[in-house]
Amino acid sequence: MPEKLHNIKSMKKNRKKLRNSLTSAEAKLWSLLKNSQLENRKLRRQHSVGPYVLDFYCPSIKLCIELDGAVHFTDGGYEYDSARTEYLKALNIRVIRFENEDVFENTEGVLEEIMRNFSSKQTTSSSPPILGGD
Repeated sequence: MPEKLHNIKSMKKNRKKLRNSLTSAEAKLWSLLKNSQLENRKLRRQHSVGPYVLDFYCPSIKLCIELDGAVHFTDGGYEYDSARTEYLKALNIRVIRFENEDVFENTEGVLEEIMRNFSSKQTTSSSPPILGGD
C-alpha cells in the first residue's frame, strides 16, 4: 500500500495554525477561491503534501497555487521553494506562484492565470508568471 502523502495526521496542527493565520494576500485570494467560486473548481487552503503545506491546492487537476512574500525572496527562501517545487513536480503536481502584491494590485490577472492553469497541461513552473505592466 502506498504511503499517505496528503494531509497526513502529523501535519494537522500546523495546517490548522496556518489556516487560522492567513496572510492578508492569502485571505483575499481565498475569499475569491472558496466555495468553488472560480470556474466551479474545488480548492483547498493550507493542504499538506508530504512535508510541505501548500497555500492552495486543486486536487482534481493537481494544481498548487503559492503566494510569495518577502521571506521567499531570500537565498534560503529560493532554496526551500526550489526543493519543494521539485518534490511536488515528482508527484505530478503543477505549481504556480504569485507575489503577494499581485493579489492586491492585479487581482484579475491572478485569477485569469489560475483559470488558464485549470485547463493547461503545461509542466510545473517554479517561476512567477508575468502579470502586470509597469
